[in-house]
Amino acid sequence: MKKHWIVICFANFFIASLMGLLLRWMYVSPIEGVNFQFLMHGHSHVAMLGWVYMMLYCLIVYHFVPKATQEKRIFNRLFWITELAVVGMMLDFPAHGYAFISILFSTLHIFCSYYFVRLIWKKARPATMSEKTMLRTALLFMVFSTFGVWCLGPAVGLLGKSSAFYQICIQYFLHFQFNGWFLFAVLALFFKQIKLKIDEKKFRLFYTLFVIATIMTLALPVSWFLPNPIFYWINVVGVVLQLAAAVLFIQNARSQLQVFLATLSTLEKTVYGFALFSLVLKIGIQLVVLLPELAQMSHQIRNFVIGYIHLTMLGIITGFLFGFALQNKFLNIQNAFHKWGIQVFLIGFVATEILLFLQGLYLYFDMGILPNYYLSLFIGSVPLATGLLMITGNLLSHVKRKQVSIQNYPI
Repeated sequence: MKKHWIVICFANFFIASLMGLLLRWMYVSPIEGVNFQFLMHGHSHVAMLGWVYMMLYCLIVYHFVPKATQEKRIFNRLFWITELAVVGMMLDFPAHGYAFISILFSTLHIFCSYYFVRLIWKKARPATMSEKTMLRTALLFMVFSTFGVWCLGPAVGLLGKSSAFYQICIQYFLHFQFNGWFLFAVLALFFKQIKLKIDEKKFRLFYTLFVIATIMTLALPVSWFLPNPIFYWINVVGVVLQLAAAVLFIQNARSQLQVFLATLSTLEKTVYGFALFSLVLKIGIQLVVLLPELAQMSHQIRNFVIGYIHLTMLGIITGFLFGFALQNKFLNIQNAFHKWGIQVFLIGFVATEILLFLQGLYLYFDMGILPNYYLSLFIGSVPLATGLLMITGNLLSHVKRKQVSIQNYPI
């Protein structure tokens, strides 16, 4: 794996953060000629597919594919073809939204992901059964999530974009991307980092509960568009099973987690702590949403939706990815730009999450809008982009000075 792969991932993330910053400024002062919806599509696609997907690509190849196999050209070629698809979406979605070119590049990305699944399935050599099981399940969830994308065309043609079927297709894709592919992949990598050793029977129970819970909790977003008590109860069972899986994992891996955390630097502990705390908070929010009134309100109040998505995307997934990058010396703890960049980013994450959920509560209790809410949210978002600029700029400058493979870290 080449060092510039990591640079590209962070560059994608920085560009996605700039798009997000612009979206929040448009609430303060609309910009003539910029379509908010189109820009939002660009922001979400680059964040998910340019940052998370590409970073997982790098880490999975680095950790699970033998070094001799990593050097084969196919992985480098596939990386750059996939990045071409990301750049195409980055440029065309903000300009035209869902149009021929953006759909073409989205389709290219999906086919690249299918080929990636085939390569990893054949060539990956996870060290333990738990790593292999979680990795392969993540890959399967990635493929399953794309079924929702393939159904969008027929949904529009037959029923239109306002139909329940169309909205459910989108939620199906997002659910199995975030809670399936992304989450299972980072957990596979996390198990690799902590060198997880767990009784096979206990792992099988945890795994079974977690997979069933992931599938069943799709019922909540489905219930937003198909009101039926059955979906509420399916989600209830899913959330309870998810909680049981989390408790089971903590009981069996607590001592290993303590040993792992004791070996980390202060910054690494902070980043992994953010990720783990965000995961616990996510489960807690899902428990709160078991109240029927809150379940429906969680969809109707947009601040809650965005806050929850960012909690998963920036708190859990990105938290773990930052931790992996630090621990494997892709980012250097001794480098001031990397150290402060991460800390500034985390400050922005905490500030924006507090504002989003606080405003959601204001709306829930009919208290109106927080004073200067949109301006405060924009100001709170500036550290997100600033932190990524510090990290990405330093990585780029280093690449220009010294072209080396990732094995020659630290920076």
